[in-house]
Amino acid sequence: MFDVIIAGCGPTGAVLAAELRLHDVRVLVLEKETEPVSFVRIVGLHIRSLELMAMRGLLERILERGRRRPAGAYFAGIDKPAPEGLDSAYAYLLGIPQPVIVHLLEEHAIELGAQVRRGCAVVALQQDADGVTVELADGKQLRTRYLVGCDGARSTVRKLLGVGFPGEPSRNDTLMGELEVGVPREEIAARMAGIRDTDKRWWLRPFGERIYSVVVPAAGVSDRAQPPTLEEFRQQLRAVAGTDFGVHSPRWLSRFGDATRLAERYRVGRVLLAGDAAHIHPPIGGQGLNLGVQDAFNLGWKLAAQIRGWVPETLLDTYQAERHPVAEDVLDNTRAQTELLCTEPGPKAVRRLLTELMDFDEVNRYLIEKITAIGVRYDFGAGPELLGRRLPDIDVKQGHLYGLLHRGRGLLLDRTERLTVGGWSDRVGYLADPTAALDVPCVLLRPDGHVAWIGDDQRDLDDHLYRWFGTPN
Repeated sequence: MFDVIIAGCGPTGAVLAAELRLHDVRVLVLEKETEPVSFVRIVGLHIRSLELMAMRGLLERILERGRRRPAGAYFAGIDKPAPEGLDSAYAYLLGIPQPVIVHLLEEHAIELGAQVRRGCAVVALQQDADGVTVELADGKQLRTRYLVGCDGARSTVRKLLGVGFPGEPSRNDTLMGELEVGVPREEIAARMAGIRDTDKRWWLRPFGERIYSVVVPAAGVSDRAQPPTLEEFRQQLRAVAGTDFGVHSPRWLSRFGDATRLAERYRVGRVLLAGDAAHIHPPIGGQGLNLGVQDAFNLGWKLAAQIRGWVPETLLDTYQAERHPVAEDVLDNTRAQTELLCTEPGPKAVRRLLTELMDFDEVNRYLIEKITAIGVRYDFGAGPELLGRRLPDIDVKQGHLYGLLHRGRGLLLDRTERLTVGGWSDRVGYLADPTAALDVPCVLLRPDGHVAWIGDDQRDLDDHLYRWFGTPN
């Protein structure tokens, strides 16, 4: 009997497993693939995801394997630098190979005590008042108190639940791969310069000695379960650029579409959805992996609190209440960005106008904060503007704030030195620091770093401690 079984060991599933293990939850992760993904696609960790990694003490080991790039040019690829003074100590993009980040996150979960079993595909589930019975492809059955589907866009768990996945089907496919080229780098750069001015949907980027990352529009919509051929890449490169650049010897080839869908529900009884199982959208802006990881950080401590018996059922319901609107916003901004990549006169005119508007700091800042998720504010009711937002990694007397969140607990940061967490000390840390870089007297942070309360009254604080962390000991 497990506390939680997670279907899928991608970034979302691995982060969720680690978050649960911080609270001694018995976790099993089932991954249908027998081996990790072998192709080396580069993914980007945005500011908010980097902050979350810093909160758990993971950032340094991740930085060693990635490459920092300036923040900016996120929204529809419009080439504007990030505004000055972004409110984060991690105001950059970290490019990192997808197999590397998956390995690091899985390794972290295993270090904390999670079990990972590969070659285990979920084919059926049945839930009752006490738990969920999960059936695997080999006929074996497992029992768990909760099941979380982190099993991707074609999620078996979502389909078994019968949860609707409304949205728009793919209208355009894009080919992506890593290939060797047969012409000098200077020729590629010269040819790209002219075409990228009018068509932002393709690129060739160097990825090593004569190896290039290639992205080019496909001729039509195809079955994405079938990888494209080298000849398809050659044909489409010739159609766009007038040459195929002598591409040959592919390392890997894939295709992706621009389907946009959002699960109607993130929870049905004891079964929940996270990551691509709950939402899919075009990769423009690089938000997909980040959105799933942030789902996991939101869900992990809440599900652990439910299992440990600290809180009423209503806390787990806040997972959908908070994350569903965030996904809706991401889907909308990717829809907008997709339109801005169209080569028709209307979208091109809107793109030129938005490019001008982004010269205004407020516009540029708003779009950067939207893409990188540092602008997310959860609705915790009436209160100051900071309420419901994430707190940056401010300086405190013990160093940096995020260093105090490695254990996945809440934190009371008390500038008055008069308050206490009382009977919640097993799940909420305490720091008295009148010098902390805050312009409010005290803040209560949730384990995901969002501000749950602001004030200086102990009785009011106790009410909010109960709201978020349940009955005191």
